[in-house]
Formats: sequence, C-alpha cells, structure tokens
Amino acid sequence: MGSTTIMLIAVGALLLGFLLAKILEKFKASQILKNAEKEAASKLKEAKLTAENVKKDKILQAKEKFIELKSEHEKVIFARDKKITDAEKRIKDKETSLNKEIEKNRKLNKSVEEKVSDYDHKVAIYTKKQSELEKLHKQQVEILESVSGISAEEAKVQLVDSLKAEAKTDAMSYIRETLEEAKLTAEQDARKVILNTIQRVGVEQSVENCVSVFNIESDDVKGRIIGREGRNIRAIESATGVEIIVDDTPEAIILSCFDPVRREVARLAMHKLVTDGRIHPARIEEVVEKTEKQIHQEIIEVGKRTVMDLGIHGLHPELIKTVGRMKFRSSYGQNLLQHSREVANLCGLMAAELGLNVKAAKRAGLLHDIGKVPDTESELPHAILGMQWAEKYGEKPDVCNAIGAHHDEIEMKTMIAPIVQVCDAISGARPGARRQVLDSYIQRLKDLEDLAIGFTGVQKAYAIQAGRELRVLVESTKVNDDQAANLSFDISQKIQTEMTYPGQVKVTVIRETRAVNVAK
Repeated sequence: MGSTTIMLIAVGALLLGFLLAKILEKFKASQILKNAEKEAASKLKEAKLTAENVKKDKILQAKEKFIELKSEHEKVIFARDKKITDAEKRIKDKETSLNKEIEKNRKLNKSVEEKVSDYDHKVAIYTKKQSELEKLHKQQVEILESVSGISAEEAKVQLVDSLKAEAKTDAMSYIRETLEEAKLTAEQDARKVILNTIQRVGVEQSVENCVSVFNIESDDVKGRIIGREGRNIRAIESATGVEIIVDDTPEAIILSCFDPVRREVARLAMHKLVTDGRIHPARIEEVVEKTEKQIHQEIIEVGKRTVMDLGIHGLHPELIKTVGRMKFRSSYGQNLLQHSREVANLCGLMAAELGLNVKAAKRAGLLHDIGKVPDTESELPHAILGMQWAEKYGEKPDVCNAIGAHHDEIEMKTMIAPIVQVCDAISGARPGARRQVLDSYIQRLKDLEDLAIGFTGVQKAYAIQAGRELRVLVESTKVNDDQAANLSFDISQKIQTEMTYPGQVKVTVIRETRAVNVAK
C-alpha cells in the first residue's frame, strides 16, 4: 500500500510538472509572438517612413531634372532662333547685294549697247574712207606708171632686188646684237634665280665639334660619377667609347669623342644615371644599352620627320635611317642634316623658278650627301658612294645621277644635277653657314650697324633678317619726317658704295614721338 501510494504521488507530480511546463511554454511562445508582432509593426512603420522619404527625393530629383531639361530645351530653341535670325539676315544681305549687282549689270549692258552702236558707226565711216583711199591709190599708181614708163610690177621687182643686199647685211647685224643681248639676259636671269633662291631661304645654323658639356647640379655628383677607384668612369668610357674629362670646371663634365652619336649616347646615359642616383658598373651597362636603342629609334624618327616635312614620299627605310643619322654628322662645321634640308629646299625653289620637277629636285637635294654617313669606311668619294646607295635602294636614274655628279665625279645627264650642284655650293658658301666664313659674316653685320650709327640723329641701328634689312631708330627731336626719308636714301647709297654684300639690303628708318606724363 505504501509503495503504490508513493507511485501514484510520483505520477501525479510528473503530470503536474508536465502541465506546468506546457503552460509555461505556451506563455513564453505568446510573449515571443507579441514581441515579434511589435517588432514587425515597428519595422513596417520604419519602412513606410523610408518609402515616403525616397518618394519625396525621387519627386524632387524629377523636378530638378525637368527644370534642367527645360533649360537645355530653351537653350536649343534660343540657338535655333538665333541661327534662323542670322540666316534671314544673310539672305537679306545677299538679296541687297544681288539687287546691286543686277542694277550694275543693267547699267553695264546699256553702256555696252551704246559702245556697240558707236563702233558700228565708226566701222561704216572707216569702210567708206578705205574705199575712197583705194581709188586714190589706184589713180596715183597710174600716174607714176605713165611718168616712169614702167609698170608697178616691174618697179616692185627692181626695188626688191636693190634691197636684198642691204636687208641681208642688216639681218646679220641684228642677229649678232640679238645673240649678245640674249647672252646678257640669260646671265642676268641666272643671277636673279640664284639670288632669289638664296634670299628666300634663311635657317639657323648649329656648329658641331668634338666636345659636349654635361651640366650637373653640384660638384658632389662628380665623385659619384668617378666612383670608387675610378670604376664608374672607366665603365662609362668602356661602354660608350667616349672620353670623360672631370676637371675643376664648376658644375660641368666634358665629353670628348669624334663620333657625335656616341657622344650623345654618353650624355643621355649620364643624365639618366645622375637622375636615377644608382651609379655602378652593371647599372651603367644597362642604361647605355637602353640609350643606344633610344638613339637608334630617334634616328629613324628624325629621318621620317624630315622626309615628311619636305613632302618626299616612297623613300626606302634604309635611306630614311641614313637621313636620320645625318643629324649627328657635320661637314666643315655645318650640321649635315640641316645642310641637306637646306639644299633640298633650295633645289625645290630653283626647280620651281625654272619650271622643272620640284619633288625630284628636293629628293636629290636631300640625298646628295648620304655618302658622308657610311656604316663602314670606304675609299670611294662620298658622291659616288651616295649614288650607289641610291641605286641599291631603288631611286630613279635622274636622282642617282644628280647625287653622283654634284662634285663632277661623273657626267651630268639631267637638268636636276646642275641644280643640286649649285644649291650645294650656295648652302655651303652663304654667310654664316660654315665655320670659316662665320667670323667675316658677323663682322659684316657689325660694320653695317656701325655705318648707320655714324649718321647724325641716329640713336640705334640693328641688322636683321641675316643682314638683308637694316633697321635704324632716330631721335625725333633731331630728325623730322622729311629728313628721315633722306636719311634712309643716304644710308642705302653709302652701303652700296662702301660695302660688299650678296643680294639686297633694305634700309628702314623709324622715327617715333613719345609723350609721357605722370598722374599723381
């Protein structure tokens, strides 16, 4: 009995615990559900507020976009209206101009009709007078025949026979005079063509030599370039073939080499090394190799740009590369590329003056000195070597002949050849082109200025346009306008009588008056 009661009590306790657990679980679930409903309501309210704000922002953006589109539309309409207004104005102007032209043509037609009528009247009068003249001539011939006793035909034969000898002598004299005059005229025209060609071309000249200067920011860089026990400078000299001279010259290093290309490679490589700051033998060899490739590419670009500037097409790539290498060559102190470009322009101008093929003349002028930039040494004259290169790379016979004949090594067979020879001489001999004539050229310009300063009232004098113009500034208090004109004439006469110069010298006298006051 006791154990049964205990079991019943235990079962009852379990059932009561189970019921209590279910009631608690249901209550907890109810609380969770209520909290979820509250949170959902809060989220829904927040979402509604966010939606309202987004809606307001979109409406505001739409209004702004509408205003912007409206403004652009108004601008387009305004621009279109302006174009229409301008077009209407142009049409009205054209109508006015057309009406004026029509009225002018009407007046001209009337004037022409009057002139035609007057011409017809004069033709009628002339015809009548010519008929009367023929009658009078016939009467005079009949009178002369009766007086002389011979007919008009017989008299004509006798007159012709008597005049033949005299006419022959006069004709020979006339032919001789005409030939002499033609020779003189031809010489004058030739001089005129050459002088016009020289005066139409003036380019700046750069004098090349065997030394370049590499500027540095401070003398501290010299030690880094020399390196420990001189290993860096030896590496640079070994890689480039250029002698590096580091002396007491402040902020400068001297690069010495007869080959301008190697000198330029050394200069650019040293600039890169100093800028980068890493200077050691391995880095030096790497930078020099890259710089050589850069110079090689620059040579090609210079050649392409040169032929493009001169309007030359279809040139072989090897010839283009040869033209680019001219930039780093010099002849008698004159840059070879600049000289060749100048000769090409001169040839084009002279060919145009003479009515010849301008493009072929320019082509021959540019290539005439390519024999001076060989990759290997050759015993052939540069003109013959250049001609062989031109033939090898497909240039036309007239261009090849002009290249080979510009120093008379071979016979000239085309009209382009003497043009190239003359223009080569002009480019080399004109004032300032080469080193040996530069000093005399500069002295001539100074003498030109000193000559003008020697006149009374002259304040300053400047020789400009390569000495082809002398600009003279005079004092307005000492020289009036009439005296300025006389001064210009006197200076030009003195230049003409006392100085030697090619072409012409234009003398411009400038007189100006200045009134200066100070506002306080």
